[in-house]
Amino acid sequence: MPNILENINSNLIYIIAFGVSFLIACITTPLSKKLAFKIGAIDMPKERGMHNKPMPLAGGISIVLGFLITVAIFAPSIKNLEFVHLVGLICGGIVITIVGLLDDIYDLSAKSRLFFQVFAALIVIFTGTTIKAITWPWAPGGVILLGSFSDIITIIWIIGITNAVNFIDGLDGLATGVSSIAALCLMFVSILYGEPTAVLLTGALAGACLGFLPHNFNPATIFMGSTGSTFLGFTLSVISIQGLIKGYTAITIIVAVLILGLPIFDTSFAILRRVANGRPVWEADRGHLHHRLMDKGYSHKKAVLTLYGISGGFGIAGILIAMNDIKFAVIIIGLIAIVWIFDFILTKIKKK
Repeated sequence: MPNILENINSNLIYIIAFGVSFLIACITTPLSKKLAFKIGAIDMPKERGMHNKPMPLAGGISIVLGFLITVAIFAPSIKNLEFVHLVGLICGGIVITIVGLLDDIYDLSAKSRLFFQVFAALIVIFTGTTIKAITWPWAPGGVILLGSFSDIITIIWIIGITNAVNFIDGLDGLATGVSSIAALCLMFVSILYGEPTAVLLTGALAGACLGFLPHNFNPATIFMGSTGSTFLGFTLSVISIQGLIKGYTAITIIVAVLILGLPIFDTSFAILRRVANGRPVWEADRGHLHHRLMDKGYSHKKAVLTLYGISGGFGIAGILIAMNDIKFAVIIIGLIAIVWIFDFILTKIKKK
């Protein structure tokens, strides 16, 4: 009986935390809009943009506030809380947020942003959060222990996911919705793995995203800017390590990659495309998935909802693998691949 009551109380805490985070982000977004105009965090119309009027950036401040305030309130109630790891996440997240806000105002160089992203990742590593192993089916036990390479792989993972979420922030509500889907999937898997801290963090992050989404969905009245997109990517990357891949289970790295599959795929494809064309990796273009959908004639909302569906499909596949239902997960991934290949062939035929 005590265990049942304890589980009920724990679940109630997560639900309340989600609600508090949602409300904080929703209520503070109009204030973020006013602040954006005062400090000059404005997105001016540009050729590859989707809006023809100045739009306030820095809406990500509301997401950050919703997340941090909620975690500060409810973290003390979590049993066996790894306080040092949490401090690393929060301190690194604050660094990312400040740099993102400065980027929204002054348009920082890629090298400057990368420097501080590495610094934030090192804070996380210094406080004990690292990827200790990666999946390799032919290795003994199905994993390769990284040893001295652990820190390097962790930095690559954090910086990669941080920028991957930033790269998909090209349509109203896209990065916000995809991040909330990823956070909810990570929360579900964290429940399966029995990681209460990760459940709280993902619940608070999902609540903050969904609280901001009504202001950010098409037609948006405010953008999250680098302030929000880099914070979301950074936080998702660190939580996935703390909640999923900190152990030695071979399958967990696959789960994390699948749940974050859409931004990972889009960023990987963008890097390959730019390298093949002899262009700088950090140079923006109109080759991202959302741009391609818009160029194919999709409406703004249809393109976003389509990518929500793809992200949800990857997330469900990740959850199924976490539940050891690998066959059904492979079927879902296969269906996504078949649809993509069919669409690619159909597009080529239409062009001819």
